[in-house]
Amino acid sequence: MPKAAKRTTAQDEQDIGELKHARISALSYAGFQVTTADGEPATLAVIDTNGNVIESGPSVNIAAFNTAITAYRDFLKGLGHLRVHSGPPTRP
Repeated sequence: MPKAAKRTTAQDEQDIGELKHARISALSYAGFQVTTADGEPATLAVIDTNGNVIESGPSVNIAAFNTAITAYRDFLKGLGHLRVHSGPPTRP
């Protein structure tokens, strides 16, 4: 007799990683919500290799979420091999 299929959840299908001091959640219509581990509001930041915060705040949350959504939509369209940028690439 065949075994019953194991019920899966989204977390079973995709390892989303674990943060020790922060929590990130997302809703498809509301973007990312970032909090500290104890529930206080927090934000995302872009940090350069020298440790300098070069961008932070709601604009980083929005850009990161929109970049992730665009990459996922491209994947669903069969365009997953294309790179998605939050803005036009620049040359050094």
